[in-house]
Amino acid sequence: MRYLIDTNVLANIVTDGYISDDVQAIFDDYENQIYVSSESIKEFVHLVQEKRIVLNKNFRSLDVFDLIENNFGLHVKYVTKEHLRTLASLETVEGHSDPNDRLIIAQAITEKIPLISSDTKFPKYIQFGLKFIPNR
Repeated sequence: MRYLIDTNVLANIVTDGYISDDVQAIFDDYENQIYVSSESIKEFVHLVQEKRIVLNKNFRSLDVFDLIENNFGLHVKYVTKEHLRTLASLETVEGHSDPNDRLIIAQAITEKIPLISSDTKFPKYIQFGLKFIPNR
């Protein structure tokens, strides 16, 4: 099965942060394909450059693609016109207007794949077709 992870889960994977047992079981099943949005990579690089995420000193923000694809076996899902169309039609839910999150949510809805996140606001998008798996 295919899954999309958001930026906070990506950061937790790279920095050995919290991954729930349920989500770890998904990652451990080699039949599953785990994707990360190019939008998450953009956001992750920004957070590293701003020193809001600290990587092992052997890695730099330039190493992100190698980390993602080679070290963690994740696949990059690039933003397409279809994702942007879904974003344009996606209503903003009360209390959540983060443009990075909304694009990642639009990708998951468009691709019809579950989105794994620690963000407690994401379930508000289930009404619009989001399949959500919490990292709790």
